[in-house]
Amino acid sequence: MTDNFKPYYAVVFTSTKIEAENNYAEVANRMFELATTQSGFIGIESARSEIGITVSYWESIDAIKNWKNNAEHLIAQQLGKDSFYQSYTTRICKVEREYSFEK
Repeated sequence: MTDNFKPYYAVVFTSTKIEAENNYAEVANRMFELATTQSGFIGIESARSEIGITVSYWESIDAIKNWKNNAEHLIAQQLGKDSFYQSYTTRICKVEREYSFEK
């Protein structure tokens, strides 16, 4: 952690997918590309096994709201409900500290 740490926000998206094959990977990749162009975007981390988890990092709540309401993202959200996910949960958290280790 650095002395000049500035709090930011994390959107934690956990999901279970339906079993049908569809264009999930294509849409997920496009959403990653699109998110990186949004004002206030900091970064993203993702993993998928039985449960998927994607954490995106944002400078502000307003940046998160703008991302949620992005026209192309709204279409992807509906595709998720209709075709990709059995269930999902979205959590928004304020990150006040961070610690990391790297060899």
